[in-house]
Amino acid sequence: MEVKHDVSRQEFYVELEGHRAHVAYQIHDEGLDIRHTIVPEAIGGKGIASALVKAAYDYGRCKGLKAIATCSYAVVWLQRHPEYQGEVSSDYIGKGSCAL
Repeated sequence: MEVKHDVSRQEFYVELEGHRAHVAYQIHDEGLDIRHTIVPEAIGGKGIASALVKAAYDYGRCKGLKAIATCSYAVVWLQRHPEYQGEVSSDYIGKGSCAL
């Protein structure tokens, strides 16, 4: 699986089996905030969301940005990966939510 980065659209994405999964982010407050994570059901369960979130936060680390999560999936991912020292965005509204 190849994770690609579209800087102009502020997203990381994967194209697989004719479907496109992506993570959208914004950079603000010296952080990279994952706003939403979308993986079509047809390609779910393959670790794509995790790979996309990791790629985004790794990019942020390289830029000296802190990991921030508005997307509920990214919130859970950061809880599972404390080494990223992430924080929940003030825009986060709870489980199953994102900033669409």
